[in-house]
Amino acid sequence: MRVRFASLLVFLLGLTGCTPFFFQPLDHHVYDPETAGLAYEDVTFEAVDGTKLHGWFFPAKGERVGSILFLHGNAENISTHFAGIVWAIDGGFDAFVIDYRGYGLSDGTPSLDGVHLDATAGLDALLTKPGIAPEEIVVFGQSLGGSIALEAIAHHPQKNNLAGLVVEGAFSDYRGIVREKLHEFWLTWAFQWPISLTIDNRYDPKVAAAAIAPLPLLVIHGQQDRVVPPHHGTALFEAAGEPKAIWQPKEAAHISAFNSLSMRRRFLDHLTSLVDPEPAATHSDDNHLTDDDHLLMPASMVAEETPIAPYHESGQDPSKTASSAR
Repeated sequence: MRVRFASLLVFLLGLTGCTPFFFQPLDHHVYDPETAGLAYEDVTFEAVDGTKLHGWFFPAKGERVGSILFLHGNAENISTHFAGIVWAIDGGFDAFVIDYRGYGLSDGTPSLDGVHLDATAGLDALLTKPGIAPEEIVVFGQSLGGSIALEAIAHHPQKNNLAGLVVEGAFSDYRGIVREKLHEFWLTWAFQWPISLTIDNRYDPKVAAAAIAPLPLLVIHGQQDRVVPPHHGTALFEAAGEPKAIWQPKEAAHISAFNSLSMRRRFLDHLTSLVDPEPAATHSDDNHLTDDDHLLMPASMVAEETPIAPYHESGQDPSKTASSAR
């Protein structure tokens, strides 16, 4: 108990600096794409401040439709998160998965200012690849990556030329999510207001969501999300201008919507319609998805919650999630 309380004190003190709460990087890789039989390219690139960054580029299989820039959540690195999007290559989409500074093979130390520069640099790097046009690119951010994506894309000079932006399990307020997480644990309940007020809230995801239009925005938020409660997704959707859509799968937990095979198919249909709006849509009501499809994996393999690090999501074993979406 004494060790746990000491850890809690370190955590509380660290919260005033923001970093331990929002950033929990891993500096070594856990899984390798080769173990899943995937072709990929190591990509190194730089943020505008000179920080060297790293990512993996997975080329589309078959007839290429477009490209996805994937921004992962707050924990670990691309080696445990690439499985969250690599299945899209079977649907004709390249997947460019990047690590923020301090994560994996990327240099530096994570900070709120820095990770937004990194997201911008990731999009710039993708735009420099031969044969990839802005109107073929969809940016997809999960959890913290979704909140980062909103801010980074809202201010990117190519925003209005992109195909679309998708956020899953993203929070709508930095101070708000800290306050909610502290409220859940009895030892931190009393600290929820004073500590939350120390959190840097300059990058307000709701303000960024309002600035995304006219770029199409899709908000995805599982109704069983206990890491980032569903009201955050609703707040982002309500703050955004048209065109926008929200999908709220009933049985999905945190960043687990695409454990459902039908959700993967619907997502690929949606992305294809953004890149090439001519073909008729497969689904008649893309704006409000509320199905309760069977999840292919338990939510515990997608996200974790702990009292000491209450905002933490782990990645997935690629051998279990890199199956074909079609």
